Amino acid sequence: MTTPAITPARVLHSEWHKLWTVRSTWITVLASVGFLLGVGILMGATYTSDGGDSDVDTVILTLYGSQLGAICLAVLGILVTAGEYSTGLIRASLIAVPRRLPVLWAKATVFTGVVLTVSFVAALVTFLTAQLFLSDTDQAASLADEGVLAAIAGTAAGVTLLGLIALGLGAALRSVPGGIGAFIGGVMVLPEVLGMLPYDAVDTAIRYFPTQAAGALGSATPMETAASPGAALLALCLWAAATLIVPALLLKRRDV
Repeated sequence: MTTPAITPARVLHSEWHKLWTVRSTWITVLASVGFLLGVGILMGATYTSDGGDSDVDTVILTLYGSQLGAICLAVLGILVTAGEYSTGLIRASLIAVPRRLPVLWAKATVFTGVVLTVSFVAALVTFLTAQLFLSDTDQAASLADEGVLAAIAGTAAGVTLLGLIALGLGAALRSVPGGIGAFIGGVMVLPEVLGMLPYDAVDTAIRYFPTQAAGALGSATPMETAASPGAALLALCLWAAATLIVPALLLKRRDV
């Protein structure tokens, strides 16, 4: 009996199956959607035109819950990689795929496809639902308005790339607590600390840090203190690539 050949499609199918057969995937995905939709409805239902928030971008206002959702999906990204090291399942995965790197790329590909799709659909539904409450206010908007659909897609892209960075951190550190700590401390807290320094060069550099770049992608109107959407997207892609290169190198050099 011949052993089935290891193909990219089979590795992808394996990672897809592993992703959806663990309870943590459903919990984190549903929590992410719940935060996004719940906060969006809350913002829409409680908004008043004389409340002082008329200068807030409409997409940012309705999708404010994406920040909480991004944390849930970042945890999922860490569990996708570091979770296998904690359970020992990674040994079976690497024995099945001796070249090793296809396992990492398959995990990243499946994660990206799932999170991008879920985030975009959830953001779209949240925006449209919130607009039911905002239709008679100064925050009323539609998908046909300039920049709105791009900002919704940008929000989904930002959340996805932040999750991909978390996935890379989990793969590099091979520890769920370590990955979560590195993501919260290095990706979310560090830019806020650096922002306290009184240097213009630091302020400019911070615009291209992951969370700040993701925020720039989710605005329908240009933000004076943020990077342009194109530059922000490029920065996020480079951050994600960098965090994936490290575990790729480690996979080639370490025994497991």
